Amino acid sequence: MSETYDVVLIGGGVMSATLGTFLQQLQPEWKIAVFERLGQVAAESSNAWNNAGTGHSALCELNYMPDPTDPAKALAINEQFQQSRQFWSSLVDQGILDAPSTFINATPHMTFVRGAKNVAYLKRRYQTLRKQALFDTIEFSTDSRVINTWAPLLMDKRLKVDEPFAATRVTGGTDVDFGSLTRQLISAMTDRGAHLLLDTEVRDLTRLADGTWRVDYRRRIGRAPGRVNARFVFVGAGGWAIKLLQRSGIPEIKGFGVFPIGGQWLKTSDPEIVARHKAKVYSQAAIGAPPMSVPHLDTRVVDGESSLLFGPFATFSPKFLKNGSLWDIVSQVRFHNIGSMLKVGATNLDLVKYLVTELLKTRGKKVDSLREFMPTAQDDDWELLDAGQRAQVMKGGKLQFGTEVVSAADGSIAGLLGASPGASTAVSIMLGLLKKSFPDRSAEWEPKLAELIPTYGQTLNRDAAQAHRVLARTASELDINA
Repeated sequence: MSETYDVVLIGGGVMSATLGTFLQQLQPEWKIAVFERLGQVAAESSNAWNNAGTGHSALCELNYMPDPTDPAKALAINEQFQQSRQFWSSLVDQGILDAPSTFINATPHMTFVRGAKNVAYLKRRYQTLRKQALFDTIEFSTDSRVINTWAPLLMDKRLKVDEPFAATRVTGGTDVDFGSLTRQLISAMTDRGAHLLLDTEVRDLTRLADGTWRVDYRRRIGRAPGRVNARFVFVGAGGWAIKLLQRSGIPEIKGFGVFPIGGQWLKTSDPEIVARHKAKVYSQAAIGAPPMSVPHLDTRVVDGESSLLFGPFATFSPKFLKNGSLWDIVSQVRFHNIGSMLKVGATNLDLVKYLVTELLKTRGKKVDSLREFMPTAQDDDWELLDAGQRAQVMKGGKLQFGTEVVSAADGSIAGLLGASPGASTAVSIMLGLLKKSFPDRSAEWEPKLAELIPTYGQTLNRDAAQAHRVLARTASELDINA
């Protein structure tokens, strides 16, 4: 007879880790199983080198505010990240997470633009954001001497002195090692009774007559099959989520498709170069480029070691995961989504052109792109590093660049599609999922959620005094004071 779990989490990434941690806090008696097809958790999108590690809070990312007078999206992203900070702080206090420096580090967030039009845009964005409680420490400058004190590598030997440029800075930004965060969360989950099955690939999901789910899996080593039952299933398998949700047969997945986009970084660990740049500096995306391809020069702290990354440069593979299948992009095609997918291809010619241009870039051309940020960059100081695969959502003939939770009407199964801002807002995404999938327990859980996230259910930006208190408190508790 198959073993029955209260919750089955498919995928050993930050989303499953966050949801599983919440559920152990809320229902510690529930039986939880985590299935991961690779030999370790956090080996795909959550791995530190497969993402930028930006604590996405809209402090520097221009794609969250295309209209410089409308801060709504930027505020929403920042509010979500503040929930993540409060949750992590609570877990540090409980000993579930180790010392904050093992997964989060203070790193100023900057935006750098060139050209009169872009400078005017950035100034208007700054004037809008500085009036908001969550952004009121933002700084703006067009003075090369000031920007040089913020990020010297941007200004060294910049030849086009007649070209206008500008930058903004928020010193309270962060760099997050989501790989370390995920490993710590899942380790704590297993210590508290969760069952972790590595090298185990879920092959099928079948709804049973009693409303529960049969989860069929196969061991990748030895290929032995197995089966468990689950009262609730979460599919947090990155790009593979769409394949499993399609196999589940839930009507809510109809019409969805995904488009895979890979990436590469230029990386340096040269201590002299790394010592001269402590910031995440974002600029503007090329025409047709997806938001995840916005160029940025970033400080990264992984396993206690600092380095710099520049990129990403788009690559293409039909795989939905770095360790996926070459047939992934084809195997998702259904009658209900093929029209939408074809429309996306026909209406996103700028994206196609961008991807072709990126694929034709040599290593030397990629270093040339870096020199637009860092004029003194030398080829020999930088190595190419493959980033993770992202599966961008296609729905209704449109390519979407956010994340989307797809849930069955009865709340018994849910999955996550999409990419950025993803990991940074995992806490907020999972709070929404909890409410949607377990509506009969929402009232019962609220006191505990408010204990874990003191401002749960509140909008921080509406109360400047409270916003400043919360920011200061979490900065102190997570040791990320600027």
